[in-house]
Amino acid sequence: MPKISKSSTKKPKVKTKKIVTAIQKPVKAIKKIATTEKKIKAPIKISKNYIPKDTEKYMCDKHLSFFKIKLTEWKKELVKANNEALYHGSMDDNSVSADIVDQASSYTDKAVEMKAINRQIKLISKIDQALLRIKDVTFGFCVETAEPIGLKRLMARPVAHLCIAAQEKHEKEEKVYADD
Repeated sequence: MPKISKSSTKKPKVKTKKIVTAIQKPVKAIKKIATTEKKIKAPIKISKNYIPKDTEKYMCDKHLSFFKIKLTEWKKELVKANNEALYHGSMDDNSVSADIVDQASSYTDKAVEMKAINRQIKLISKIDQALLRIKDVTFGFCVETAEPIGLKRLMARPVAHLCIAAQEKHEKEEKVYADD
């Protein structure tokens, strides 16, 4: 049986103070960066009648803040309208008419109303995607070409995610496949 010397069984001495300070330095640096970023990323205050201008830098903080507010308010309106429509629609379920024509008319009205609600739900989903793009700072740029979408287009359709050229291409392809 081989002999084990005492010197080989000793645990090496590690200076914990050096390790702790080596770990703390990057942590302090990260905290310093985080605090400076918080100072830089203060909420942008814009007036209620602010309109983005072409003379400003494209998709600057003011533009992003403007579209975030616009999209958030639009989403609130849609959710409120959907809730009201669903509430009033459920109230009408209790009124069953004996007349077949009235029942058919009521059924058609409900189908049209549900289609409108479904369209609004899809629009809410698009608004959520646009809000995520604002958070990622990719809002205002085409998802296919990375070209600027343009302020006029975004003012008209804030959920737009394609520039005009990419949208036209998409619609042509859609038409070609629809014709087949």
